[in-house]
Amino acid sequence: MDKLRKHIEDVVPISDGEFDFVKPFFTYKRVKKHQYLTQEGDTVTFEYLILSGVFRMFYLDSEGKEYIVQFAGENWWMADYQAYFKEKKATLHIVCMEDAEVLCLNLHGRETLSAELHKMEHFFRAKLTNGYVALQRRIISLLASTPQQRYEEFGQLYPHLMQKIPKKYIAEYLGVSRETLSRLYSNRVTQ
Repeated sequence: MDKLRKHIEDVVPISDGEFDFVKPFFTYKRVKKHQYLTQEGDTVTFEYLILSGVFRMFYLDSEGKEYIVQFAGENWWMADYQAYFKEKKATLHIVCMEDAEVLCLNLHGRETLSAELHKMEHFFRAKLTNGYVALQRRIISLLASTPQQRYEEFGQLYPHLMQKIPKKYIAEYLGVSRETLSRLYSNRVTQ
């Protein structure tokens, strides 16, 4: 729970008593490589704070083509938020890419924390705002940047993920073929 406290205190200060109130709302879970947290059609009970490991969130179309929506590593939050907040069935898959640890928080717990402890409401709002900004940046990048620019931006924003994620998935995330990604990598190394 030390990681949770530090994660919260990166946004808002929290006293020992306040943290004692917060802790019981979170459940610890170990996740194995290739294990799913969520699959299409599931009821989405939790959002996850990633303590360690890397996850991939993706959408599968009717023909089985995978579209990567997000990667998430340590200190990132992840869920099929449409399903989580609207209490609908999942449309996204979340799979573990290496053995990991997460903290699980259900919607009722999140709402209770926000109502009972204003600092936590501020914390959750800050985290959602940052996520929304990152999502807009990703959409703009996909719409207006060249593959080389997207690759370089990904490397600058997430250098730690470049080492952990197979190139196949980075290519899918950037919307390029594996061959194109190899050329982009070669261009970057020779520059």
